[in-house]
Amino acid sequence: LKEGFWFSGDSHKIFDPVVEFLFLVESMVNSIKGIFISCDVPMAQFIAHLNSSLPSSQKFIIQVLKLDTTCMFVKPHAEEMVQSEITKFRDQNSFAKQS
Repeated sequence: LKEGFWFSGDSHKIFDPVVEFLFLVESMVNSIKGIFISCDVPMAQFIAHLNSSLPSSQKFIIQVLKLDTTCMFVKPHAEEMVQSEITKFRDQNSFAKQS
């Protein structure tokens, strides 16, 4: 988990065929403090399930990357909860060979 900022904003490319220049028009950019999570597919699905099982006021996922669904950006207050739920999940799904 890495702390960082997520930047969002609308970018529009305007191409004028007469002048043949490309202009980039930027609107206001917003930043949100959060935690970056990178994990394997099953763990990402588990975290997404945790998020979807909460009421909308408590949802913690800010953004899941579109090209790589194993990377997501979550609200900082959710870090401990996500880590503890992952630990519980791993403990419940661990197999220890009896001797």
